[in-house]
Amino acid sequence: MENIAKITMVFNSLPGQLARENKKFVYQLVRNGARAKEYEDAIQWLIGSGLVYQVKRITKPGIPLTAYDDLSAFKLFSLDVGLLRRMLRLSSFAYAEGNRLFTEFKGAITENYILQSLVTQFKDIPYYWSSGNTAELDFIVQYKNEIIPIEVKYDENVKSRSLTIYNQKYQPKIRIRYSLKNLQFKDGLLNIPHFMSDYTTDLIKKLL
Repeated sequence: MENIAKITMVFNSLPGQLARENKKFVYQLVRNGARAKEYEDAIQWLIGSGLVYQVKRITKPGIPLTAYDDLSAFKLFSLDVGLLRRMLRLSSFAYAEGNRLFTEFKGAITENYILQSLVTQFKDIPYYWSSGNTAELDFIVQYKNEIIPIEVKYDENVKSRSLTIYNQKYQPKIRIRYSLKNLQFKDGLLNIPHFMSDYTTDLIKKLL
């Protein structure tokens, strides 16, 4: 019964975890005074059951990505964006509401939506990248021998300091940004509108 309670507490903390600008999993949002060792089994159960995706952090985009994951930092996402929407108590029209709602949740639903699409296409769970407190990218994926950084924007405001820093530091062949803007490829940056996210790998194949 104790394990069931912990599993429930972790799962119910997802909306609060993802509504934060920094979505790194914080045990204090599960319960005041909570420690990692108390909830590790509950988190692993949720991952193993397929109810959540664990997106681990990397600090260096090397090949293979699995060699550079940072076990001390991760994010948890819902397996399904519709389930997250229900947990957030948003109506089925929430996505069409635009900035009025998504400003409050800072793209939580959009990131979960894109993650689902990436997992299906790449047959693996992406990572995320951060460099201290200066920059952070939502997702990092490996396509063959290329490491591709990904930024998710929930509207047409597409300014990205983090993507610029990453590009200057690692100079990837291609960078991806999801937003409400039209499909465009310019100077190594591929902008994909949200509704075309399921065509990501097809677009990458044409560019690499």
